[in-house]
Formats: sequence, C-alpha cells, structure tokens
Amino acid sequence: MQSKQLLRIINQKMITLTDSAAEKIISLLKTREATGIRPAVQGGGCSGFKYQLNFVKTKDNIDRVIEEKGVKLYIDPKSFLYLMGTEIDYVDTLAEAGFKFINPNAKRTCGCGESFSI
Repeated sequence: MQSKQLLRIINQKMITLTDSAAEKIISLLKTREATGIRPAVQGGGCSGFKYQLNFVKTKDNIDRVIEEKGVKLYIDPKSFLYLMGTEIDYVDTLAEAGFKFINPNAKRTCGCGESFSI
C-alpha cells in the first residue's frame, strides 16, 4: 500500500462526526466567516486534558485537514495524537445541549464530560 493511501485511511478514521454534529456545524458555519472547525486538546480541566472546538478561517501550516460529512476539520499535531478514533456528537435535549467528544483513548473523564485523562 502506498503511503498516500495509508495516510488517507488513517485520516478517515481519525475523527468522525455523527450526522447531528455535522448538520449543526454546517448550520453554524453559515452564520460565521469560517471554513471549518478545529477540534483540539489542551492541558487543563479536572482530569488533565480538556477538549476545545473552535471555528477556523484558514489552515495553519502544521494542520492536518480532514473532511468529514462536508465539514473541514483542522487538527494540530499534538491534538491529532489524543483524538485518534474520536467521534464528535451533538445533543440537544431538555437536560443539555452541545457537542460531545466520545474518545476511545480516554481512560477517565470528569462528571461534566469536558475533560479527560489518558
């Protein structure tokens, strides 16, 4: 297998969006001057790391760009390692509304679901 094909397979499995997350992001992108989103991991939170999700206008030189269900995801190298296999969902219920990261690499998460440890 050629390295470009292997990288394409890895990128496709890196982060996935549920249909509800993709629909919500696409609708939000229409109201902003952005071309995609940046899922990221940052030190902090009650469990050691916390998730971030920001709108992006342009790609940074070091970003990996993955397109998932019509949404461009811009991912920095550090976050790429922590987000392998993660699914991003969007929920909207009476109890809560927002994006959720379902990360198979997380060994522990806090009660709010916004931070994790590996």
